[in-house]
Amino acid sequence: MDLTYSIIAIIGTLVVAFIISLFLPGIERKFIHARIQQRVGPPITSPGIMAPIKFFFKQTIDPQSPMPRLYNALPLISLIIIVILLLFLIPQMYFLGALTSIIAIVGLLKVEEIMYMFMGSLSKSVLSVRMPFPDRAKGAAHPNMPRTFFEELSSLRAFRLIAFGSFPVYIAIFVAVAMTGSIYLSDIVAYQQTHGPILFTVAGAMGAIVFFIGYMILLNEYPFAILKGKPDVVEGPYLEYAAKYRAYVYITRGFLMFVLASLFATLFLGIAPNILNPSFIITIIVALLFPMIMAVMSAFSPIFTYKQFYPTVTGVSILGVLAIVAALL
Repeated sequence: MDLTYSIIAIIGTLVVAFIISLFLPGIERKFIHARIQQRVGPPITSPGIMAPIKFFFKQTIDPQSPMPRLYNALPLISLIIIVILLLFLIPQMYFLGALTSIIAIVGLLKVEEIMYMFMGSLSKSVLSVRMPFPDRAKGAAHPNMPRTFFEELSSLRAFRLIAFGSFPVYIAIFVAVAMTGSIYLSDIVAYQQTHGPILFTVAGAMGAIVFFIGYMILLNEYPFAILKGKPDVVEGPYLEYAAKYRAYVYITRGFLMFVLASLFATLFLGIAPNILNPSFIITIIVALLFPMIMAVMSAFSPIFTYKQFYPTVTGVSILGVLAIVAALL
């Protein structure tokens, strides 16, 4: 009976999470961006459901890449990593021990970020096909002259995101560790069931702000969209993806939105994702609220260059450190 219950909880949570994640990008664009910009906006199903279906039916193009199969597989690998991340958040998986710890969660998030670097470094074309002009940002065919491809710029942006930009979300994650004295999700959830949500403490409130900023950075949303340098006419590491591979990009972003919200609910509210637990509705509410708040902030924010990005991330990271200190006191 316990095994059946666990299987239903795990599979049911993954299915419900996937269904909800398909609507999150549409909620962000339809109810917030469109209303702020005073336009009708796309149907709520367009960004997360109809767009991927459309791309699945488009012709697959072999990109100009030194490793085309690996390059095309990267969006699917990213999706699998995020699914595994949600899997480890489900209480029925806590028997895995170290795999359901904060260290494992941080590691999986880092691997997801590294995918962007691989995407940029393995692409050597514009829009997946060779153009009649060289796809180079700088350099020439002379001896000892370094050359840079356009997509290598996005790989450099991804490195900066990994090395510096994603600090806030990881610092915020360790607020829960400092408060509970444990790196295991089971202990963090149990602590809050006894002492109340960490969110309603001074350290938790500061950590929640830092986590949300990190949420926006990991989703590459304005004003922190350093991967998508549209002012530089470089869309980012997924510019070259076409057909079903671009569909995976759309699906992955929506699923990441839900998983990060589930992580927040687990760490700051003590509510782990479980479809058979009535409190799962709170996780769903958090997953719906986060894109709405993010859309409002991005709609009224300027586009950050590195001169604004670095000081902002530094300031938010310092706030996260103060939250950890407050949690330890």
